[in-house]
Amino acid sequence: MPMNTLIRRLTTGVITLAASALLGVSAAAAELPTIKLGTVAWVGYAPFYVAADKSFFDKHGVKVELQDFPDPALMPTALESDSIQGTMYTYDQVITSVANGRKHRVVMPIDYSNGADAIVADKSIKTIADLKGKQVAYPFATCDNLMVVYALNQAGLSEKDVLGVDTTPENVAPALMSGAVAGATYEPNVSQVLKLGGGDKFKVLYTSKEAPGLITDVLYFKDDYIKANPTIIKAVIAGYLEGLSFIKSNSDEAFAIIGKHMGVTAAEAKAQYPGAYNIPSAEMAQYFVQRDDSKSLFKVGKMISELLVARAQIKAAPAIPDTFDASFVAALGSK
Repeated sequence: MPMNTLIRRLTTGVITLAASALLGVSAAAAELPTIKLGTVAWVGYAPFYVAADKSFFDKHGVKVELQDFPDPALMPTALESDSIQGTMYTYDQVITSVANGRKHRVVMPIDYSNGADAIVADKSIKTIADLKGKQVAYPFATCDNLMVVYALNQAGLSEKDVLGVDTTPENVAPALMSGAVAGATYEPNVSQVLKLGGGDKFKVLYTSKEAPGLITDVLYFKDDYIKANPTIIKAVIAGYLEGLSFIKSNSDEAFAIIGKHMGVTAAEAKAQYPGAYNIPSAEMAQYFVQRDDSKSLFKVGKMISELLVARAQIKAAPAIPDTFDASFVAALGSK
């Protein structure tokens, strides 16, 4: 065989192998399962924002699309209808769903609010006790309801002592401008409220830092989806943990990504980040253990259930073990 023919055949073979390898990689990427996770703009979800932008989920075997919800109360219905496959929000939402007969299960605690949820008030209001008989705007069906009741109880008051105005977290600011003297919401809404009136009208009256673990965000799915797709659940958790690690090691790039998802600057995202505590893998297991502190789903779940029953939002408290599947976190602990 002539030398030039041999060289041409060898070259063609190398090119063909290289092309096949590239096609194989492309095909493998295209074959990754894709899921949608419901979310809202919240600094505690920062590792998910980073993991999505940096394709960390893909590395672990799943494509994740984050779907924003303007009203978080819509997420359980979207999950039930399979419009999304999983969602992240506060634990009270899971309690409500399970109490109403839905088989939704927490697979991982994400964060707890460490000051990023707050009661903001007109500067004329000096203490929580000053809210008695006055309009207070907050969502009746979300986590900040729990914070309001907790703060009122600490001041010797109950929810009946204030004129509650039901609103969404994003609409607390308009409610304050329309007559409410205080409102409860979370970042970035808190910072936006504080800018109203040139920054001289409102202040932070109380924050979730005074009740660590009371407002805990969780990742949850339908029970049948969990049982049918354990590998996907593991991949999502692995992506979250890699995103959390990236925030610590590459903060400048990370906060640029986080700010983009939250609609704020990188500097604002960095300033807000300490207001939520992202839970590392080593601390996750304690949330599924029955203990008498606010970092146990048993303790927080009891408080949430009592509040929801008192408000007739649920008929009876669900059994707390029916609200979670601890197996995935348990597997992390064994590594």
